[in-house]
Amino acid sequence: MHAHTISRRDIWIHMLLYPGHTLPTAAAPVMVAVGLAVHDNVLAGGPALAALLAGWLIQLGGVITDNYENLVRHPNDREHPALVHGLGSGALTLFGLKAAISACYLVAMLAGAWLLSIAGIAVLVIGLASIAASWVYSAGPRPVGSLGLADPLFFVFFGTVSVIGAYYVQAAPLLGVSDFWQFVPTALHFTAVALSLPVGALTTNILIIDDIRDCEFDVEKGKRTVAVRFGIEWSRREFAMLLIFAYVVPLWFWLGLGFSVWALLPIVSLPLAIGLVRAVFTLDKFSDLVPMTPKAARLLLVYSALLAVGVA
Repeated sequence: MHAHTISRRDIWIHMLLYPGHTLPTAAAPVMVAVGLAVHDNVLAGGPALAALLAGWLIQLGGVITDNYENLVRHPNDREHPALVHGLGSGALTLFGLKAAISACYLVAMLAGAWLLSIAGIAVLVIGLASIAASWVYSAGPRPVGSLGLADPLFFVFFGTVSVIGAYYVQAAPLLGVSDFWQFVPTALHFTAVALSLPVGALTTNILIIDDIRDCEFDVEKGKRTVAVRFGIEWSRREFAMLLIFAYVVPLWFWLGLGFSVWALLPIVSLPLAIGLVRAVFTLDKFSDLVPMTPKAARLLLVYSALLAVGVA
């Protein structure tokens, strides 16, 4: 869409809220947590939905923060001409972006407050740590995303923390857990952590595609992402290794963790993964790689849904 014809609605929906990207990455860990909750007979729909809402809003807060910081630091950014034009035309304002960031985090904390009331102080720790992680990715004096440290941040918070947090808020009320030290055996048991690993891997792959796509622009901005520091071929190999890991680990769930053969169900999504890895290894142009981010998000969503069903 041409920068001079884009509307305020298009800016907010397609470039800031970005539902094709943010909704799958928020929903995937919750679905896996729900699958494990069904398996363990601790399913609780209300807390799971609240965890989904809070997780999605925290992600949105991070996405909008990233765009706000980018416009402040690089007001003539070639990578996002529509946002630059929107800022110049008044269709977008820095104040509006700051207000949206505050609203996202505030509503996420309201959802978290309810979860805190039913699941204990551990919810506060998880929520504040997640908000901090989404903010430091692009904000502060030394943004993590500009230092080449974003990959482990995404893996841990969008994978492990999100899955165990969504599982914990379901299990804790039913098991009578309220003390912080009871959090460890309830949410951090080995199975919850194990099931979070492929979610973290596939979520990190979404970031890797973005970094490969944006490499030229990141060099101009002085951002030292993994793709900038070690090269695009390194990032492609990292992408492939994480993808292979995600499709090998269900064998461990079946043979090592005692789940039924249904734990292999995520392998059904392998054709989607093969098409995506081919694109990542062959496409170089920014415009060609743009559609790969939502495709990677859809792969994450499909894989996680299949894993949830297989685990349940």
